[in-house]
Amino acid sequence: MWTRIRLTLEMIKFEHSIFALPFALTGALLAIRDGSLTGNLLWRKIAWIVVAMVCARSAAMAFNRLIDADIDARNPRTKLRHIPAGLLSTGFSWGFVAVSSLVFIFAARELNTLCFRLAPVALGVIFAYSFTKRFTSFSHLVLGFALGIAPAAAWIAIRGSLDARILWLTAAVTFWTAGFDIIYSCQDYEFDTDAGLFSLPRRLGVAGALRVSRFLHAIMLACLLALVYTLQLGALSLAGIAVVAALLIYEHWLVKPDDLSRVNAAFFTMNGYVSVLFFLFWAADIFYASRF
Repeated sequence: MWTRIRLTLEMIKFEHSIFALPFALTGALLAIRDGSLTGNLLWRKIAWIVVAMVCARSAAMAFNRLIDADIDARNPRTKLRHIPAGLLSTGFSWGFVAVSSLVFIFAARELNTLCFRLAPVALGVIFAYSFTKRFTSFSHLVLGFALGIAPAAAWIAIRGSLDARILWLTAAVTFWTAGFDIIYSCQDYEFDTDAGLFSLPRRLGVAGALRVSRFLHAIMLACLLALVYTLQLGALSLAGIAVVAALLIYEHWLVKPDDLSRVNAAFFTMNGYVSVLFFLFWAADIFYASRF
């Protein structure tokens, strides 16, 4: 059992929960900034937000691996993934999806009534992404939205209602995720073409897809600036955006249409830095403002 759990965590790349979690926590901190939550209730809310985020992502990733198992088996880059390679059974993987989903719903119930009511909707969104590459080149944006709802969900978890201002952060995460997913999908340009799958690299070519990725990341930065203005944040938040911009510029410098050898560094390493450093700067801004 423990071996299968370890293999499942490897399959879903559990450590990459770091991508969306800092943005969700940022949404929570922004909601707390003008609120009155303190002490044990505050930390209880944060703990359940983390549980909900991790479980939702785990369920979505395992679901994606199950739905794409036949595709992964035919793709030279992914044929050694755990399910097509026979390291994990589909039955155990479906069980993992079910348990992760149930824990997510329980965490949402512990947060508040609105989170509990919206939990099935959130699961529907994150599960739907796995089917989109079969019929639309906008699958990257669907994945982006699946991660982008995290900060809005965290806001609802803290406040019990949605404030339209936090949707600037939802939009930022959506465009950021879509941009780096396009970069990652460039590796499968030839396979997607042969298999008849939909992706932006297949539609526009690798060079064209990379241009769209840069454009989406520029929109992300604009959304973050709009959020700073809307919520009247300070200099540290602006510094955080500058750091994110520098990291994204370097990410795009790493990847060339005729040289995709550093895609993993651009996708995994740089985007991990983006999310963590963004959170640290914005958290520092929020805590600094709360003291003065």
